[in-house]
Amino acid sequence: MNVGLTHEYDVQRLRGISVQVAEEAAELAETMRNEVVTEGVVDTKSTETDVVTAADRAVERLIRDRLAELRPADPVLGEEGGGAADQEGLRWVVDPIDGTVNYLYGHPNYAVSVAVQFNGVSLAGAVVEPRSGRVWSAASGHGADLDGRPLEVSAARRLDLSLVGTGFSYLPERRGRQAAVLTELLSEIRDIRRGGAASLDLCAVAAGWTDGYYEHGLSRWDWAAGSLIAAEAGARTRLPAAGSTDGLGDEAILCVTPGIADALTRALLKRGAGTI
Repeated sequence: MNVGLTHEYDVQRLRGISVQVAEEAAELAETMRNEVVTEGVVDTKSTETDVVTAADRAVERLIRDRLAELRPADPVLGEEGGGAADQEGLRWVVDPIDGTVNYLYGHPNYAVSVAVQFNGVSLAGAVVEPRSGRVWSAASGHGADLDGRPLEVSAARRLDLSLVGTGFSYLPERRGRQAAVLTELLSEIRDIRRGGAASLDLCAVAAGWTDGYYEHGLSRWDWAAGSLIAAEAGARTRLPAAGSTDGLGDEAILCVTPGIADALTRALLKRGAGTI
């Protein structure tokens, strides 16, 4: 992070706003879940398996309304409402319900993600789990915590003894390529975890609950808060970027404890992750 950015903005104050708004949004998401399931207010987006609920839209409206009160000059980019495509300057990036399929099925692994970025780089953010009430947050240069407890990545140094998280695309053809890579990778790691919410997968690395995480095809709102939380906990983080030259592809995200970062990168490249 450019040190000047943390001087230009009060990142701890921005972190507090992220937490406040995400907590309010999480409460609404949890309150609406039974209504969504019983009334069946569900639509689809990219494919029939890529769902969006009335709660996704209502929670994002709440987030936008609260940010308009607290930071009226700042633009917002959200999964459901779009907007603010220009990355220059300060911009909020929000995912009202990350893990909508889990949410729809009653699985507890879903979250609200709220982050603020400057020129596309995250300054502060929060990820809140509605079901458990856990609050993950970070500010650039100030570390990351879970419910006030400082976070630190695992001390893993052997890839073969490492637990790695991942996720899958809603597009059948990409999902097939992801499965093929994973099948090959499984022989080189301890085991795999697939939680269904990228923000929480990133937070799991931050907490040392997993040793690494990779995925292809995420949107900015999926990783804007969680990647900062992981990085501030000590993770080595490689974010999606156009024109990448490391062989993993423009749409890859890799978040991993430093002790296995190089080994996991090599294993992914060897198994064809760059073709996903």
